[in-house]
Amino acid sequence: MTSQLLLLAGGLGLFLFGMLALTDALRQMASRQVRQVISRFTTSPLTGAVAGAATTALTQSSSATLVTVIGFVGAGMMTFPQAIGVIYGANIGSTMTGWIVAVVGLKFKLAAVAMPLLLAAVLLHLVGKGRLSRIGMMLAGFSIVFIGLDMMQEAVSGAETWLTPDRLPPDTLGGRLWLVAAGLVLTVVIQSSGAGMAAVLVLLAAGSMTLAQAVAMVIGMNVGTTFTGILAALGGSRDMKRTALAHTAFNVIIGALAFVSMGVAVPILAALMPDDGPTALVVFHTGLNVAGMLLMIPVTRPFAHLIERLIPGGEPSLTEPLHTRLLSDPQAAMDATLSCANGIAGALFATLGTNLHPAARQIHSAAPTQRLEQALEDARDYLAQVQIPADDTPARARYSALLHLLDHLGRMAQQLMDEAHMTPLLGDPVLRRPARVLGAAARRASIRGTGMDAEKMERLERLIAGRTATLRRSALLREHVGLVSVAGVFELTASMRWMHRTAHNMARILHYRRLAASDAAAQSPAQQGQDTPSP
Repeated sequence: MTSQLLLLAGGLGLFLFGMLALTDALRQMASRQVRQVISRFTTSPLTGAVAGAATTALTQSSSATLVTVIGFVGAGMMTFPQAIGVIYGANIGSTMTGWIVAVVGLKFKLAAVAMPLLLAAVLLHLVGKGRLSRIGMMLAGFSIVFIGLDMMQEAVSGAETWLTPDRLPPDTLGGRLWLVAAGLVLTVVIQSSGAGMAAVLVLLAAGSMTLAQAVAMVIGMNVGTTFTGILAALGGSRDMKRTALAHTAFNVIIGALAFVSMGVAVPILAALMPDDGPTALVVFHTGLNVAGMLLMIPVTRPFAHLIERLIPGGEPSLTEPLHTRLLSDPQAAMDATLSCANGIAGALFATLGTNLHPAARQIHSAAPTQRLEQALEDARDYLAQVQIPADDTPARARYSALLHLLDHLGRMAQQLMDEAHMTPLLGDPVLRRPARVLGAAARRASIRGTGMDAEKMERLERLIAGRTATLRRSALLREHVGLVSVAGVFELTASMRWMHRTAHNMARILHYRRLAASDAAAQSPAQQGQDTPSP
């Protein structure tokens, strides 16, 4: 009995380790595809659910999907109600592990095949580089999963005499509640509902528990799987807390409904599949999450508003998205950096627009800009901690775009600190008009969705450059006829250069912000257009 328990524990440990290796490798290889699917198809809670199910099934990790969603919400690339739709789908996608175990793992003895495959996979991981190395790790994890599953089956195969359904809580209200609690605790302890589901499927296939007992444990596991998100959200940003609460509330709601419907659902499944308890259990698990999604989609918006009221908050601080827990996922960490950079850019543009407004009577930019510089420094420090794989060209291109973005934000912040160059722009009758045009562009750029993009700003920069050249000659002529002093000429030309540099940095900020927020960052430098130094 002791040896069988040890073998069962070892098999569960191997299965869990194999799942960790498999999901980590899949997440790294499919990270870009996951982001594309979620960002492109999540236009409503329903499409978000489909995207969440597909990406979670692909990566075998609902946690990776949720981290991606948190990054998107924080960066303003997705609304919170849309994110809730992805949560619904992530639950459905997480049932794929159960299907693999029930349909393949329990019906085919794959350990004999997995052993040599494990050796080949490890060698590929050690010898290969980049993607080949990750493929080796994926195959190694896949092999270990089936080796661990075979060990668990071997452990329970001779335990019919002492490991029986009679030793578990009976199929009563109290017994079901005990089993729900046991499933919840098991998932919290091992931090994997997939491994817990595999253990229950093995015990069910061996006749060590009934279908009703297994269903009760799976309900508990479905709730327990939210514990990882809760831990990740502790001390995290507002978006992380809201996502974790929405995930937990959704799983508790559908778990309660499933518990109430057990008396009807279990006999029907037992009658439909009398000789295949594992498949019946997986059908129940999948049906539970699909039914929950269909039930919640019509009320997603009020559900989202409830979560937002439970975790209130005004305008978040600029650096709130920069949470260390997101550093484990480079793309999510870059989303957080982009969110912070967007906030800084909006504040800088708004400050410039206010100072160059026709109604402005006095320049006030140094004090508010000083407060932004600390946020900018925090963003630089955070981005420096992001580790990008050497062979992930799109991610490295996006990282480069973020570096350029923060650099131009820093240049613009320094320009706004120099208030002396703005005053002549509003006081000189010739320079006042282009300065006001620049201010209007800055006010539009400070508000997302107003149509002020990089191309428009670049055209404005070229117009200002041409206008500046003309105005320089005009200033010299005015000095020649005695309308402006020599010192005044130097002051005006310095203000013209300041205006041109500011327009240039605004154009570059909008340009690199667009690249950092889209797949355009994967283009080559030649396709992007090389950055040019400020004049």
